[in-house]
Amino acid sequence: MGKIIIEYLEGKKIYACKRCNVHLSNQDYLTSKQFTGKSGTAFLFEKGVNYQTGKPEEKMLRTGLHTTQEIKCIKCSNYLGWKYLHAYEQSEKYKEGKIILETLFLTKIKWY
Repeated sequence: MGKIIIEYLEGKKIYACKRCNVHLSNQDYLTSKQFTGKSGTAFLFEKGVNYQTGKPEEKMLRTGLHTTQEIKCIKCSNYLGWKYLHAYEQSEKYKEGKIILETLFLTKIKWY
């Protein structure tokens, strides 16, 4: 395995991996807090960093059929959520390219 390069985000409100504190996204990229993941509450973000993606899979979610990729922390490989690649319903297209981070696996840092 090659060297892991970690990106650090600017800003006062950073969301990080609960297990290893690697930055994942920040408040500026938060799109919605009204989502549900496998473990409960989840947030939708416009952008994220420091994650690796799994194989694309078609999944039937509450809002219809989507193509998604599971995402894990690049440092500790902890499960974090998923990335939306494709939404089949026109009303769900806004999710494409965005990521879901499940709050059970997140911590807040620089939260002042």
